[in-house]
Order: sequence, then structure tokens, then C-alpha cells
Amino acid sequence: MTIIKMNQLRESSDFRSLYEGTSLGAGFHLTVEDRLGIERLLHGRSMRDAPNPALLRGFLYHKLRISRGAPWPTPPELVVAGCHVTYMISGGGARSGVLSMSPAPAPGRVLIASLLGATLVGMRKMQKVPLLRDDGSIETIVVLDVVPAPDNGVA
Repeated sequence: MTIIKMNQLRESSDFRSLYEGTSLGAGFHLTVEDRLGIERLLHGRSMRDAPNPALLRGFLYHKLRISRGAPWPTPPELVVAGCHVTYMISGGGARSGVLSMSPAPAPGRVLIASLLGATLVGMRKMQKVPLLRDDGSIETIVVLDVVPAPDNGVA
């Protein structure tokens, strides 16, 4: 199902209708470190190689607007940069990777500078939300498991 035509997408696209129920219900929670990391991604040049930088940029700005601050200490079920997350997309098989703020792709990493990583950051174990794809289609993603990041600055 395609919800938008990519040639009509503006950088200021409004994603509120897609995530209204999520932000009011369970919502997203960002740590201070994740919020600062997203802001660095937005103000740097790291997203220029993304398949659809305008869509990703708009989504990340929206994520910053709708997310609440994460409690301290960070709950172990919260998806944050550096954690190992296992997730499932639209009933497919389980996939996993380490969530990373790094703009450089690497095996076993899920980049926050991607729509998948941008969606995952701030979710909690067993939370289910819409996943916007680069082509404008929407799938569903659910977080199956979260292993907290080791304290060695992996992200």
C-alpha cells in the first residue's frame, strides 16, 4: 500500500496522522543522548546517502517532536543507541542488530539514519508501530527483545 507519491514529498511533510495513536498511547521515549545524536544527524551531512533524505529528515524531526524524555535510569526494555534489538516487520521472521548513531553502514548494525532505525529508537519491548518505508509504503514493526548496550560507547 503506497500512501504518498515520492515526487510530491516535501521536506516539511507532516507525519502526525501516521503516528497519532502511537504518540498519545504508548508513545516513544528518547534519552538525552539519543535526542542529541538525532540532532547531530539532522544538522550534519550524514543522511545525504539515504535512499530518501527528505523523508528521513522529516521523520526524524517529527520523532523529536512527539517523543517524551526517557526516565532515568534508562529502562532495559527501551530501544536506545548501542542496544541489541530484535524486531519483526509485518509478520516476517525475526531480525536483529545493534542500533547505531553512526552514519556508516556496517554488518549487524541498524542505523538511526534510516527509516527502520529512526522508527526503532525510543520504542519499548513488545511495542508495535507503523513502519514507513522509503517508497512510501507502510508496514508494521514490533520490538521482540532488547539487550541493553554495554557501557563501552558502541553506538
